[in-house]
Amino acid sequence: MPDLESIPAPDGTVHAHVRIPDGATSGVVVLHAWWGLNQDAISYADRLADAGFAIVAPDMFRGQVATDVEEAERLSQEGDQVADGVALAAVDHLAGRLGPDAPLAVLGFSFGAGYAIWAPSERDRLVASVVYYGAYAGEFLKRSTAALLGHFAEEDPFTSDDEIRDLEDGFRAAGRRATVHRYPGTGHWFAEPSRDAYRKEAAELAFSRTVEFLRGALTGGA
Repeated sequence: MPDLESIPAPDGTVHAHVRIPDGATSGVVVLHAWWGLNQDAISYADRLADAGFAIVAPDMFRGQVATDVEEAERLSQEGDQVADGVALAAVDHLAGRLGPDAPLAVLGFSFGAGYAIWAPSERDRLVASVVYYGAYAGEFLKRSTAALLGHFAEEDPFTSDDEIRDLEDGFRAAGRRATVHRYPGTGHWFAEPSRDAYRKEAAELAFSRTVEFLRGALTGGA
């Protein structure tokens, strides 16, 4: 695992994987799944950096990484107490690194997806949200400044069709573009290589769609 940087947060500091490629003019905050900031999350963030985006991937669980569902449930319940502040701290840190005019996006997996959907209602420089598996909707979407790209599994006991429809409807009611893809033959965690549910073809398609979407959104094309 690479060295992590300390970034300011509401209750002190948190660690984050940070890469600012030479010449980067836009950036993405990457919010990990309920496993924590594991190698899957870091490798995904690095792929975005290799595509030219500045990235900050904060550790919302303060160094803890789960290997099974029971431990992940515990970490996510504890992490819910601070994850909103950590997510916004990561946005603010990336904004500070890139400057006042740089457009930003936020991307989240599962646990992180809810915060990736919510954050643009609190930070108007976030122009795009990308989510894997997770759906979250509410009145806050009326304040959202983001276009949405969602990647969802065909069979997912954690996220219902109704939740996905509510998410789409909420973005569109707010006047924001919402694009949702379903991936046949997949389940939750299909884009995370360390999980048994990983499906390489679907994961690669989702990643290519993500890069295309981010390039459009972060240059005013969304």
